[in-house]
Amino acid sequence: MNKGTFETLVVKRDGPVMTVLLNRPDKRNAINRQMHVELQRLCRELEEDFDTRVVIFAGEGPGFSSGADTSEWGKPGPDNELELRHMSAIGGRTSDAIDALDQISIAAVHGFAVGGGAVIAICCDFRVAGEGAWFSIPEVELGIPLSWNALPRLAREVGHARALELTVVCERFGAQQAHEWGLVTHLVTEGRERAFARELAAKIVAKPPLPVALTKAAMRAIKRGTESGAVAYSDGDLLLYGRLMQQRARRRREQGRSD
Repeated sequence: MNKGTFETLVVKRDGPVMTVLLNRPDKRNAINRQMHVELQRLCRELEEDFDTRVVIFAGEGPGFSSGADTSEWGKPGPDNELELRHMSAIGGRTSDAIDALDQISIAAVHGFAVGGGAVIAICCDFRVAGEGAWFSIPEVELGIPLSWNALPRLAREVGHARALELTVVCERFGAQQAHEWGLVTHLVTEGRERAFARELAAKIVAKPPLPVALTKAAMRAIKRGTESGAVAYSDGDLLLYGRLMQQRARRRREQGRSD
């Protein structure tokens, strides 16, 4: 595997187990464009990595991730509208890349997983969370739809009604609730998130590689069979629309103050 350098990730190896740390602790591991690019590159490299069998995603600092780096939203984008549209769909590409990994993926969530951070966790096969961890999906409250192709994945884990409630009510919920709903697959003592993820990984790598890979591929096909591609077809366009509406509202407020 090409061991390229990363600015926003720390990649550690322990034999067939790889741990990927979201590494912007000063920004609460907010997922900026650079992190998206690096996560996608890592996933592409893993396509031809036949030694790594389990990938653990975790976060440095006080929590897993605070979600999308909204500080980038106010920055001017490219003049080319097609390029802007492509940029707006970057989160969906990251989610798809993690979801498509041939390796078993485990999210080790400590502290918090907000918005896009929760989405990254949902894209993993297993989600380990400490008892004190909490989750939040605040996008609608911020004036944008939940994107990154997350709604179908959230619905398949917790059910359609619960997914709708979590995304439109925007209330914080704890790891215990998330475990009861099926969003968290393993609830552990706080501070043992990564250790438990490694223990689970060890159980997986102890099994024959090919049957594990074939079983994951079959399960992925089953899960995708329950999702409608049309649901996520215009996901990036919805996010672009939400951001444009925010920019328009901001300009109107600024004009009002200047009048």
